[in-house]
Amino acid sequence: FGVLLAVVMTVMPLFRCAVYPLVVASQTIPKIAIAPLLILWFGVDITPKVLIIALLSFFPVLINTVSGLESTDRGHLELMNSVNAGFWKIYRHVKVPAAIPNLFVGLKLALTVSVIGAIVGEWVAGNTGLGYLLLNYNGNLNTSMTFAVILVLSLLGLILYGVVELVERWAIPW
Repeated sequence: FGVLLAVVMTVMPLFRCAVYPLVVASQTIPKIAIAPLLILWFGVDITPKVLIIALLSFFPVLINTVSGLESTDRGHLELMNSVNAGFWKIYRHVKVPAAIPNLFVGLKLALTVSVIGAIVGEWVAGNTGLGYLLLNYNGNLNTSMTFAVILVLSLLGLILYGVVELVERWAIPW
């Protein structure tokens, strides 16, 4: 959704002027504060947890994709215009490839905060999972198990980051 909105925002500047301040303002709301609302609205299943993760991951992907689409080399754009390339050809052959490195930066940031989002979701409405265990062990003053859960969470984040890094190397051979 962040990538799609980024494309729409760069294609329609008026839409960007209307939506961008709302997106930035939405980032000032603590996600842990709206987690109970999501649970009231969507129940205690996995849906509110996924929504919390999506809310945290959305902003880095959006901002970095917009930045990538807007930082396209002017020389490439002028070349495409000189051969009368259409709007979609310019996007497909120049703007999107130029934005891919920024997109991966956004994905890496999103993955790291998604682990935090999953923990927040389990803190608020979980009776299983690493977030639940973290709260349980911390509440029982079981320091060694608390650190073990933190280590597992860190390893999980590093593994996810590594997977995105591998996909990036495959997708961007240059």
